[in-house]
Amino acid sequence: MPDTDSQPYPRFDVVVVGSGAAGLTLALRLAHSGQRIAVISKGALAEGSTLYAQGGISAVLDADDSVEAHVADTLAAGAGLCDEAAVRHTVSHSREAIEWLIDRGVPFTRADGNEGDAGYAYHLNREGGHSHRRIIHAEDATGRAVETTLEGLTRKTPEITVFEHHMAVELIMMADDDEPRGRCRGVYVLDIKADVVRTFAADRVVLATGGANLVYLYSSNPHAASGDGIAMAWRAGARVANMEFMQFHPTCLFHPQARSFLISEALRGEGAVLRLADGSRFMPRHDARAELAPRDVVARAIDAEMKRTGQPHVWLDITHHDKAFIEKHFPGINQRCLELGLDMSRDPLPVVPAAHYTCGGVITDLAGRTDIAGVYAVGECAFTGLHGANRMASNSLLECIVYASAAAADIATRDETLEPLALPSWDESRVTDSDEEVIVAHNWQELRRFMWDYVGIVRTTKRLERALHRIELLRREIHDYYGSFRVTPGLLELRNLAQLAELIIRSALDRRESRGLHFIRDYPHTLPRAMHTVLSPEPKRTANGGFGVSYRPL
Repeated sequence: MPDTDSQPYPRFDVVVVGSGAAGLTLALRLAHSGQRIAVISKGALAEGSTLYAQGGISAVLDADDSVEAHVADTLAAGAGLCDEAAVRHTVSHSREAIEWLIDRGVPFTRADGNEGDAGYAYHLNREGGHSHRRIIHAEDATGRAVETTLEGLTRKTPEITVFEHHMAVELIMMADDDEPRGRCRGVYVLDIKADVVRTFAADRVVLATGGANLVYLYSSNPHAASGDGIAMAWRAGARVANMEFMQFHPTCLFHPQARSFLISEALRGEGAVLRLADGSRFMPRHDARAELAPRDVVARAIDAEMKRTGQPHVWLDITHHDKAFIEKHFPGINQRCLELGLDMSRDPLPVVPAAHYTCGGVITDLAGRTDIAGVYAVGECAFTGLHGANRMASNSLLECIVYASAAAADIATRDETLEPLALPSWDESRVTDSDEEVIVAHNWQELRRFMWDYVGIVRTTKRLERALHRIELLRREIHDYYGSFRVTPGLLELRNLAQLAELIIRSALDRRESRGLHFIRDYPHTLPRAMHTVLSPEPKRTANGGFGVSYRPL
């Protein structure tokens, strides 16, 4: 069994856990402040949710648009639960965020002819919930353009040390007379290839680990979206909020060879319509905005029609546009569909909803600070108040850039110096190698299946109670397994997803109304006062974790 090296790397000023748009933006923004930065990436540096984001980034760029209009659209989509201060902060910095990306070399799609007649040089799309064209994009692969650009810059920046194929295990908390929860002084990290848990010491740890959408059987996210940052922060004592609001993207391709391939909302922005097998449209029956309604409305409508008709999917039809238009505006999606034998210029595409975005997360302020001294959270793992009960299309990448920039600025201006501490090594003295990896694989599938069946797009109290009973049993089994065997990536992800599943279930049970992404048949109406669901780890916790539930008004 390999020995665990307690301090194999030099001490860093900042450890960034996660390498998507939020993590790399923060590292690059901070690099010239004299800080020594480590970036921890579970896989290859560019692999993550950002890479697969298609649609674009919302921002106030056109002369006909305004901050007030973008704010109003976001508040409306958030179903009364957006924090207006967070929305204004984000939208007010949107143009600055885009200009920073352009200056870094992100190749956004240029406007043709009169498409930029309001004085803006880049083509802008419109997506559901937006009253204006304000989605700047790089064809239909914006995330890839952003991520690969930031990746290239990160690799060239000497102040940043990259650790690929490393997975964070746990935050290292140390007692501090000035901090009742203690202070984070680093993070334990599994070096996956070397099969060793290493100790990374740092004054600041930034969680940029993305969402928890792999808790569901069907997800549009890559394999890394296992809620690692939220789970670690919760175990360290941070509060989380609004975990019941899990967004299901309405249109994931229904195909056995591409179970997580997303069909961008931008297709509906360009007039694509949803149809049943008989060719009839159904969205106008569900909402006056039809296909341009917010994602929660469209996903519930598709789910209802699938249940009503017994069909395994619906159809997305953009055949009113010719092949040239589709090849120009959606080259990546078109190419992938052709590889699968689907020609979207001639035939509608089979689509289903899939878990897509975690709207809740670790509670932060406008600078990304969490409840835990020394810990920041940015991107999808953070709860900033921007999204409310339903994320509006293309606000997520914007949030990544804006809040990562704010957190970097806050870290750079901190002049406190912490005395280096000798951190405890990772203890493997009482564990062995597991010879029963099938248990991890089985529990992984069981967890994702019952979350899909019981805690999905449409919920009931009875289903949620069944899910809670199942997750309590499963978490006890995982806890016993975790205490007996050496950690592996699969075990760590299962442990984190089980923790996130319980947070989601308990939050859903405690919301006695339907609002935004949370629709429960027992309480179909929306209460007059919007309140955030806040979960707090109790000071005295059992193996299953204690919970304190409270509600925070706007």
